[in-house]
Amino acid sequence: MRVYDILEKKKNNKKLSKEEIEFIINNYDNIPDYQISALLMAICINGMDEKETLNLTLAMANSGQKLDLEKISGTVVDKHSTGGVGDKTTLIVCPIVACLGLKVAKMSGRGLGFSGGTADKLESIPGFNINLSLDEFINLVNKNNISLITNTGNFAPVDKKIYALRDVTATIDSIPLIASSIMSKKLAIGADVLVLDVKAGNGAFMKDEYSALELSKQMVKIGNNANKKTVALISDMNQPLGKNIGNALEVIEVIEVLKNKGPDDLREVSIELATWMVSLGKNISYDEARGEVVEVIRTGEALYKFEQLVASQGGDLKSFCDIEAIYEEKVKSKESGYIEEINTEIIGQISVELGAGRIQKEDQVDYTAGIVLNKKIGDYVEEGEVLAYLYSSKVDPETYVNEYLEAITYSNNKVNPPKLIIDIIKE
Repeated sequence: MRVYDILEKKKNNKKLSKEEIEFIINNYDNIPDYQISALLMAICINGMDEKETLNLTLAMANSGQKLDLEKISGTVVDKHSTGGVGDKTTLIVCPIVACLGLKVAKMSGRGLGFSGGTADKLESIPGFNINLSLDEFINLVNKNNISLITNTGNFAPVDKKIYALRDVTATIDSIPLIASSIMSKKLAIGADVLVLDVKAGNGAFMKDEYSALELSKQMVKIGNNANKKTVALISDMNQPLGKNIGNALEVIEVIEVLKNKGPDDLREVSIELATWMVSLGKNISYDEARGEVVEVIRTGEALYKFEQLVASQGGDLKSFCDIEAIYEEKVKSKESGYIEEINTEIIGQISVELGAGRIQKEDQVDYTAGIVLNKKIGDYVEEGEVLAYLYSSKVDPETYVNEYLEAITYSNNKVNPPKLIIDIIKE
């Protein structure tokens, strides 16, 4: 088998066989980057069908280490978000479902760019150890039903190499390549149930609902064809989720929701995600699952499970309560009207500039930095009223006030907030 022949075949929009795809992945380190890049561009232009995408995903999932879930007793559930501004739902839904008897063996990444990472949020809690060994990780899952760590294994290593090439060859936006990249890591970790939160909007990777729908369909098909119970929710990201953006600020909001308080939008999206995880994981109806989810929030069991997660991995929530940013700046509106649109990506970029995120992988995060929104889409604002608060311990937030103001569009007419859950894809 020759790489040249595989390239020729895909260039002419023909289907690649399972054996041809496995040949590329299994011999990846011996194939020149220029040939891999040519193949990626051919895929980007001509696409892949359902079978090709599944075979690519499985080949990448099998290219490295697999998590041995046989050591975990019970049904393992996982949730993945394609990322957005203020998206802290993982820290809410995982304790909820762990309360209800399901196992959460969650590996999360750090943030890069305007989309924050769960690992950074947890590390804003003094002492929290996100770098457990796999044995420690599995032991905690068996003991407490939950543990959250960074990716400490060599899972789907070829996907990482392919992603690096996609980043510099203008092939990032290929939906088959996006779907196989996300799902290869999920299949390597191997949960029994997978709930996907695919964000759509100006603060998401998928800017429009159609693209989010196509990606959702492909990922659900991959999961179901790999014998994993999989569902995708398409949720809105045309404004930040919740009110707090930034690591410590988002953990504060997580605790508020687990106290049965917090912003309505964050609470509702979290309940919806947790409900599907419980419904699929326990094989019960949606309504029964939702009732159980709401109840463990109401009784405080979910909050206790979060506190147990933090304590079991060395975190100190008492010290966390003392964390404060050095600088605070108010963003005051220069006009009156209803907020019609928020450029969420710009808001996310401001949070990065304040120190809440990374531009380069090596950048140090300011855990105190971030933004607290006082007004969102649909709210009426008077001239001079506070739109948001900017926080940082690294830079003067005043620098970013005008940039924030430019991200807001007003209307004289009443505006309805965007629909939170746009669609649910089950097959």
